[in-house]
Amino acid sequence: MPILRTINKGRVPVKIYTDDIDPSAYTQLSKIAELPFIHSHIAAMPDVHHGIGATVGSVIPTRGAIIPAAVGVDIGCGMNAVRLSLTANELPDNLKPVRGAIEDAVPVGFNMHKSVKARKSTLTPLDAGLEKILAHHPTVGKMVKNISRTWSQQVGTLGGGNHFIELCLDEKQDVWVMLHSGSRGIGNVIGRYFIGLAKKDMQRLQQNLPDKDLAYFSEGTEFFDDYVFAVQWGQDYAMANRREMMRLTLDALKPVLPHFVITKEAINCHHNYVSIENHFDEKVFLTRKGAISAREGELGIIPGSMGAKSFIVRGKGNVQSFHSCSHGAGRSMSRTAAKKAFSAEDLKRQTQGVECRKDDGVVDEIPGAYKDIEKVMQNQSDLVDIVHTLKQVVCVKG
Repeated sequence: MPILRTINKGRVPVKIYTDDIDPSAYTQLSKIAELPFIHSHIAAMPDVHHGIGATVGSVIPTRGAIIPAAVGVDIGCGMNAVRLSLTANELPDNLKPVRGAIEDAVPVGFNMHKSVKARKSTLTPLDAGLEKILAHHPTVGKMVKNISRTWSQQVGTLGGGNHFIELCLDEKQDVWVMLHSGSRGIGNVIGRYFIGLAKKDMQRLQQNLPDKDLAYFSEGTEFFDDYVFAVQWGQDYAMANRREMMRLTLDALKPVLPHFVITKEAINCHHNYVSIENHFDEKVFLTRKGAISAREGELGIIPGSMGAKSFIVRGKGNVQSFHSCSHGAGRSMSRTAAKKAFSAEDLKRQTQGVECRKDDGVVDEIPGAYKDIEKVMQNQSDLVDIVHTLKQVVCVKG
């Protein structure tokens, strides 16, 4: 579907691919559009909703400046998916041991690996980058206990919240492994640190902002290059984290499933990140906060909630969306509201047929707290084509 709503209250318009947008997200987008360095317009995806710092589901092109809070603190958060040479009828009747095998291999929540030995080859290329960040900004190291061990022991770990590892079936009943995670604690620290620096910069320069969370670094200022380097490092670290987590998951599945090989890797993609791209005849820093790249022919992953469908998609290269599409279903209510509205019994009903946690600790991730993924996909038919439709049978959450 085409653009369904436009906000014309700022310096540039905001083009929205849904008519389902909450007032707080509407206000956030309007404020971002007031900034002097936004190029052309802002695009808001069908899963758009209020976020911390900036709106989730927003695509923000900037000239000569970057807003750290628009990238956020889960730098490089994204998806990875592979298809296996297994079909549904080859899976065991009882999938609980499958979930247990994954949970034994991949630390979840605040847990991390006890050793870094097995992951050293994954981390070596990132060592020098972290050393450079810490040399320029030693405060980052003080924000994490035993940072030299912590960052390396978190590679190949899931985290909590909406992060997950799933075993899914597609429309042909082929088996897929799909996971969602980011740059873990070290990415969070880097994000918080530079958001704080940007706010101090704005105070020092006496810049008037429509919202304090929209503090930014301009090219040529003291911390701009450092942030660009650090955010790229965080994105690379997130990519390595997903790659290692997928390796650990597949190794864990080998003893509990029939022999398999990988028959297709969909993609390993970010959906909280910034990149340098060309749009509307201008080189810009393009920030996707809760959105994925959808260039023409490019494969991407759009997950639903833990009881709903997910999709492997192919981008159409829509110029108005800055070659982007949604990163998921998008929340329809906050975590606090979801915990008040739903119970563990509701979760059991809404995740029937899925081997997953069904306790109070994950009620905030209940499908009812998210937008209808089918409607989200309908609203972005101009942005992507659906290649595969997936439905989870196992879901691991922190």
